[in-house]
Amino acid sequence: MSLKIYNTLTNEKELFVPIHPGKVGIYLCGPTVYKESHIGHAVGPVIFDAFKRFLCYKGFKVMLIVNITDVDDKIIDQAAAENCNVRELAERITRQYLDAMAQLGVTGIDQMPKASEHIPDIINLIERLINKGSAYVSGGDVYFDVMRFESYGKLSNRKMEDQTGRREVLGQGKRHPNDFALWKSAKPTEPAEVGFDSPWGRGRPGWHIECSAMSMKYLGDTFDIHGGGMDLIFPHHENEIAQSECCTGKNFAKYWMHNGLTRFNTKKVSKSDPEMQRAMEKMTLSHLLNTYGGEMLRFFILSTHYRRPIEFSDTEMESKQKSLNGFYRLFDRLERLTSHSPYDEKQPTLHKPQVEIYPEKHHAFIQDILVMRNEYLDMLDDDFNTAGAIGTLFKYSNSINRFLDQNQAETIQDETVRFLALSAARSLVEDARVLGLFVEKPPKTSDHAPDHLREDLIGLLVRLRADAKKDKNFALADRIRNELSTLGISLVDHPGGTQWTFADR
Repeated sequence: MSLKIYNTLTNEKELFVPIHPGKVGIYLCGPTVYKESHIGHAVGPVIFDAFKRFLCYKGFKVMLIVNITDVDDKIIDQAAAENCNVRELAERITRQYLDAMAQLGVTGIDQMPKASEHIPDIINLIERLINKGSAYVSGGDVYFDVMRFESYGKLSNRKMEDQTGRREVLGQGKRHPNDFALWKSAKPTEPAEVGFDSPWGRGRPGWHIECSAMSMKYLGDTFDIHGGGMDLIFPHHENEIAQSECCTGKNFAKYWMHNGLTRFNTKKVSKSDPEMQRAMEKMTLSHLLNTYGGEMLRFFILSTHYRRPIEFSDTEMESKQKSLNGFYRLFDRLERLTSHSPYDEKQPTLHKPQVEIYPEKHHAFIQDILVMRNEYLDMLDDDFNTAGAIGTLFKYSNSINRFLDQNQAETIQDETVRFLALSAARSLVEDARVLGLFVEKPPKTSDHAPDHLREDLIGLLVRLRADAKKDKNFALADRIRNELSTLGISLVDHPGGTQWTFADR
């Protein structure tokens, strides 16, 4: 199946055909670095990092650009509120953001240009628009003339007449209510470090022109994919299209991919209310990464189709954590049975098995794995449906566990069964890594004793519990389970025996 993606510009799912065969350029609107990032700021980078991995898997050479907006009114206001230097604030928040991206496994970003480092490019773009008559100077400000772009509104499907009069206040010196700032003159009350010299006087660029200048610098006048949250469709992306296409006379981006927003299930209370403050604190990336870890957050984000809203709540996080733990338990189970880890790239997969060399009774299991592998890739080809793909990974896991149970793998030492199950799990891990999941083996927890001693003691208790059940001493069996549970060890009974794992795994 060939890749199809939903294009916001056409409101249709389209076959993906890059502008240059074999090469893909992607620009994603990054954060405005004025406050600590929350879970919503992780959604776009995780989605497009995973999308790049999938495109690379399909053989494309991909350039992914994610900008940093470090010149903005919000940064100035926040610096004043904190009584700190504007540049220092932006750099501090940027460092926190980059650290969070690393923990989330976002490794595919090729360039992270900052607006402050591209002022000459921005000024050049504004000058070109003025020379073409698409922008005008008003005092020390420069505005884009929306009436010069007949297609204004084509991305958001808003007609010009529907927009007129909806702005709260006409900007001083504007010709039309929808004209937007390309350059803002410096205000006497603003710190000196926020301004830059320009042909129109000291000032700073508007938000929209920053992205046009940086995207075209790294990807050219026309590139393949522009991404961002749905809240950016209007006015940000609409304005990007208008100014860019007026400047170059070319289409700006061929495909527009917009991810759904994050919904926070909190009570409707004042932002100054202590309860809201505590709720917002729980949503910061630093708090969530410390609580759940990077892989869990990545799994959480990718478990929803990118165009749908992500429902964030403690309940949802706990549910996803349990789901992820199910995969970890399977991997732990196989490592105990085979002494090999599914994370080990040296282990074989079942992606291209010689079915005939295995006993016929196992052929159905092998075919199931092959079918699921095709289903997984089909899901990703269908508008990058990561939710459906992860659903297929669950099918993988259930099939492998069922195969082990049916063949009583814990009690019957059948090397073929164990090898096939390990190979299937290795296939699962290899496919999951297309999305950046299960890249590294998670660290073991409860490290108060050497691994071999701890596992031997737990194994002994599990066998004692099994003997107690055979003797119908269910009180002792339940006591052993309960005592292990209080120590953070979970038991799962299978037809072939009992599997144990740490409860937080």
